Amino acid sequence: MKKLMALALTFALALSLAACGGSDSSSAATGSSAAGGSSAATGSSAAQTASWESSERIQKIKDAGKLVLGTSADYPPFEFHTEIDGADTITGFDVLLAQKIADKLGVELEVVDMSFDNLLMSLDRGDFDIVMASLTPTEDRMKAVDFSEPYFYGSQVVVIRAEDADKYTTTESLKDCSVAAQKGAIQVPIANEIAGESNVVQLVKVGDMINELKAGKVEAVFLDNIIAGGYAAVHDDLVMADIGIEYESNGNCVACKKGDAEMVACVNEVLAELGEDNINALLEEAQSMAGITAE
Repeated sequence: MKKLMALALTFALALSLAACGGSDSSSAATGSSAAGGSSAATGSSAAQTASWESSERIQKIKDAGKLVLGTSADYPPFEFHTEIDGADTITGFDVLLAQKIADKLGVELEVVDMSFDNLLMSLDRGDFDIVMASLTPTEDRMKAVDFSEPYFYGSQVVVIRAEDADKYTTTESLKDCSVAAQKGAIQVPIANEIAGESNVVQLVKVGDMINELKAGKVEAVFLDNIIAGGYAAVHDDLVMADIGIEYESNGNCVACKKGDAEMVACVNEVLAELGEDNINALLEEAQSMAGITAE
């Protein structure tokens, strides 16, 4: 019984580790990558295409008339709230890509916003068909869910107060400083290593971390470069700083329920059909909506 409980706890912890993506690429708008790499994710050959299109799993989505996307909409330009035609709307790079998947299936896209550290648990429960929240596959997450091919690569940076631009320029300069990272995100271990675990404040919402920074309660917020650029663009008193963080990841991918090979194959086919240029165009569109100038 204890062994079963331990296994269940391990699985639950793995599912709770939803987080935001990052890589060693230094490019923003041109850093994305279309599907079709050499990862272990399901491919999109003609036989596989026929398989997913005729599967009961995909038919269930078509019968429901909607593809349900789980996300955490506080991460511009990947996912964020904005007003469109007078109504609060969740949009962003991930949402635009999810819409392409829904279009492929001929269904509507339904977006559910929730705390990102619970996204993969909800995916496992069947609350969503897919999760897109700037997710990077890690060893623990790959045990809990299946991932598509990567569609974007970013880099890891920090957001600091503009007045401190000359003060915090290297990883060493943030040693023993109070910093912030999003709870459950890949930035947490990065921040722990650089600033010291006891100095890292973990908060659920990125906006709350930014407020802590502006209030002088932390010296830096660890984020993906595209996200950091978004917040720096709308706060004149903040800047994004590349302090030389060394981090390698597998890129941002779409998460599907463990064993949902048909959904993974569908997503991979959409990414392959879009190609790098169209995916980059969607990122630039999302940056524009978020008030970020693509560099």
